[in-house]
Formats: sequence, C-alpha cells, structure tokens
Amino acid sequence: MPFETILTRREDAVAVITLNRPDKLNAQSMKMALELDDAITEAEQNEEVAAVVITGAGEKAFSAGADIHEMADTDPDEVIRLRVKRWEIFWHIATCIKPTIGAINGLAYGGGALLSSSVDMRVGCERSRFRFLAAQYGQVNSTWTLPHIVGMPRAMELITTARLVEAAEAERIGLLNRLVPAESVVEEAIAMGQLIGKNNARSVQGSKRLIQQYVGLSWEQMFLREAEAIQTDLRPTHTVSEAFKPFFTRKD
Repeated sequence: MPFETILTRREDAVAVITLNRPDKLNAQSMKMALELDDAITEAEQNEEVAAVVITGAGEKAFSAGADIHEMADTDPDEVIRLRVKRWEIFWHIATCIKPTIGAINGLAYGGGALLSSSVDMRVGCERSRFRFLAAQYGQVNSTWTLPHIVGMPRAMELITTARLVEAAEAERIGLLNRLVPAESVVEEAIAMGQLIGKNNARSVQGSKRLIQQYVGLSWEQMFLREAEAIQTDLRPTHTVSEAFKPFFTRKD
C-alpha cells in the first residue's frame, strides 16, 4: 500500500516504518496516525515479518508529538473524537502481535513520547530526548505505558513535571534498552528484530501476549497463566529432537 506520511521497507524478517515529516519534526498528523495503523496491520498479517521497527526521518526527531497546527482550529468535540481515534491506534501499536522496537533517533516529545512508550523495546542514541508533556497542556497520556517501563515513582515524576529526560538518564532508568551512536540506532534496532526473527514465531508472539497479560496479576497468577498456555495454545508442536536439532547434530 502506498503511503504519504510514512515510509515502509523490509529488512529480511523486520518491517521498518519511518515517520516521514522531518520538516515538521515528524509531528503526527491524523493521516500519519492512520497510515501508521495500516502499516502495523500489514506487518501483523505478513507471516514473513517477525518484528517491527519504528523510527523517524531526519536527524532531529523521532516525533515531536501530535500536529497541533492541524488541530488548532478544530471544533472541541471533533478534537475529542480524533483523540479517541488516536488512543485506539496507540493501543493497536502497543498490542501488535509482533514485537515492536523503537529506534529513537532524536527527540520524542508529547505524543512522540507516548508512541515511544507504546512499543515493546527502545534503542536510542545521544540525540534521544524524552518529554511527557501532556500535563503542561492540560491533557493526560502515558499513564498506562510509562509505569510499566520505569516504575510508578519515576513515571509519576516524568508525567507530572513534564521535564526533559536526556539519553543517558533514559538508559539508566530503563526507558531505553540500549544506547548506541546515532549513526547505528536504526541498524541496531533492526539487528534486534533479526535476532527475534531467528526464534519460533509462535513462541515469540505467545510470550509477548503472556507478558502483556501479566500486568496487574499476582506472581502466582503469572505462573498459572504460563502453565496453562504451555498445555493449550502454546503447547509444543515439535519433539525435543526436532526442537533441539542443532544441539543434537553439533560435532564439538
């Protein structure tokens, strides 16, 4: 499908989606949000895709957030309707059946910070910067994503102060999984996706689903969910000999 505000490409088992409005710091217009939603659906439906990488075009921004110029003169009721649609898209990204990786090539502010916290993993660089700005503008977001990444006290601080988080701190508090040079950030995210692609897709997707279902459960409930899954929908489909064939056939 041709897109106007995003670029898509394949790197073997990894679908790469690039937010492509660099002159607007990759601000998320409604068209971009809808195209991102469609691209995620395409990746989910493609059995050859094991993981999805999302990044931004240019050297300045992953995404500066929602396109406020687009909404400036919009009727308040219509603004609410559009925000509800955006929330549905963010939920779709967060619950994408394939693992998702953000290549945070620059600033991620407001809705861009929300997008970065909606993916499963994040690779950043010295240009990565985060600001969860909703409270500054009388809005609310990221309360359902950020606490599960950095913990409740830090999430409370970052959301209520709307302060800047530089790359080194982001890595230290777990907002970034990895911190690499800027010229390597997309390449590193793709490499992570390729590693995912080497594993059993059913197990990878089942593991993601279980981890997300764990949120809010007790430790015992987490154990029971996994025990149930490996006896039902995630029941092994190969014998041990088949599953561990490289181990049994190695000659060292």
